[in-house]
Amino acid sequence: MLRTISGFDRIGEENAFAVLARATALSAHGKDIINLGIGQPDFKTPGHIVEAAIKALKDGHHGYTPATGLLAAREAVARRTLTTTGVEVSPENIIIVPGGKVTMFAAILIFGEPGAEILYPDPGFPIYRSMIEFTGAKPIPVPIREENGFAFSAEETLSLITPKTRLLILNSPANPTGGVTPKAEIENLVKGLEAHPHVAIMSDEIYDVMTYDGEEHCSLLTFPEIRDRLIVLNGWSKTWAMTGWRMGWSIWPDQLYDKVRKLAVNCWSCVNAPSQFAGIAAIDGPQDEVEKMCRAFDNRRKIVVDGLNSLPGISCATPKGAFYAFPNVKETGWPAKQLAAALLDEAGVALIGGPDFGILGEGYVRLSYANSEENILRAIERIEKFLAK
Repeated sequence: MLRTISGFDRIGEENAFAVLARATALSAHGKDIINLGIGQPDFKTPGHIVEAAIKALKDGHHGYTPATGLLAAREAVARRTLTTTGVEVSPENIIIVPGGKVTMFAAILIFGEPGAEILYPDPGFPIYRSMIEFTGAKPIPVPIREENGFAFSAEETLSLITPKTRLLILNSPANPTGGVTPKAEIENLVKGLEAHPHVAIMSDEIYDVMTYDGEEHCSLLTFPEIRDRLIVLNGWSKTWAMTGWRMGWSIWPDQLYDKVRKLAVNCWSCVNAPSQFAGIAAIDGPQDEVEKMCRAFDNRRKIVVDGLNSLPGISCATPKGAFYAFPNVKETGWPAKQLAAALLDEAGVALIGGPDFGILGEGYVRLSYANSEENILRAIERIEKFLAK
């Protein structure tokens, strides 16, 4: 029998892909499935972005690029960061990576080891905890509560920091809850972090443009007092409907940048050249398709909330960001994962059970409204009929 390191026995996965596989298999056998499980915009990548990649290929950009990414791509990210946050960032602090997950993988790998503690949101993106456990570090969940609008509490977060804490992971707008943490709460957190200079921060801001009802995204970059220990995760996947392109970027403090560059050299070498040219076109080109998509998500959000709140045993807080709803299903009497599985198999609606996002996810399911209004309404009708049984 082959022997592997113990870390691989601790590594988890993202169950949204397992649900996607199950939904795809059911569809292949003729079952009509409405997929509200996967976090993927149903819009196509805007045409000018696709054309930029095609042009790059025709122009002969077929070779390696620098491990940190094309300078032109990093300069584009710096321009975009200045536009969206008002903060100047040097291209020499930016790394182009093959998807957003790579940034969290690198950050957790740098700080995680036996004896260390890493704080992460619960419920939250499942790869946070999976990677923390892989490194041997102790995962410390930061509760994300419905009664707090699915925003983190600065006071509660700070109370969990110990001398063993190496890294704090934040996410707003948030997956899976759609919560947006108010600026005042972030300010309180940053002020409290002054007493913990040994703690690095990774801010997952992949949904930064997707806020609603007058909410505004507050980037951690706007706080210069933590810039020397701040890692920012962002990318192209959600904003420009480019999930399959595997294109992300991250912003690193000086003291960590070369460590990540070496990791890139050892692991993924570089991001493919045509996708980087597409990424430049996405940032520098027209944003009307992005705005159109966000308006559509806002409309769907309202349909989802109204529809879910009309169902017996279900209540849904209004999400303020991203494209997820996280309805409370406790009054249905079903355990969340069993309910999600039954809805897929019996009603043909793919959702994700809340426990797949953490211990505090029990009693909730995640619904992605990155699908058409027609399909969302059909899904609500199917869920209603299922619950009526």
